[in-house]
Amino acid sequence: MAKTQKHLNNHNLAIGDDGRLVQLQRLSHLLDNAIAIPGTKYRVGLDPFLGLLPGAGDVAGTAISAYIVIQAARWKLPAATLLRMLGNVGMDWLVGTLPILGDLFDVGWKSNARNVALLEDHLASPHESQAADRWVVLLVFASLGLLLALSISLAATVIWGLVQLMGSLG
Repeated sequence: MAKTQKHLNNHNLAIGDDGRLVQLQRLSHLLDNAIAIPGTKYRVGLDPFLGLLPGAGDVAGTAISAYIVIQAARWKLPAATLLRMLGNVGMDWLVGTLPILGDLFDVGWKSNARNVALLEDHLASPHESQAADRWVVLLVFASLGLLLALSISLAATVIWGLVQLMGSLG
């Protein structure tokens, strides 16, 4: 946490923003780096394990990732940064829909950590870029909503298929 506090001191944050940044950093850490793999320097988070829950795990992971991007957008990030964040979530979602392979991909991709790092980079030098136009922010929000809707639809399809399969076996 000392590293986080030191990092915060370098940011140009308004009162109250530092708590929001710390919240996003903690959430990202929990999802992507909370668990040390014994005997290595590598860490994993809860995100790959969420993906193991058929349907619901991907919905939860996408929703939390969307929350991080939405909170980051409140800092008026440039369009390129918001689109990169959306790309990170989109890649995580797309590959994450593949059983087992998607969960293994989550271990290495760490989209939430990537997105918080993009936010931190912006906060470290906000004067170097202009905030995204409203249409870009709306596009990002709409895309995140679409990913979430697709996740829910995919989850419902998987669950319905499992119910049908169990019904035919019994």
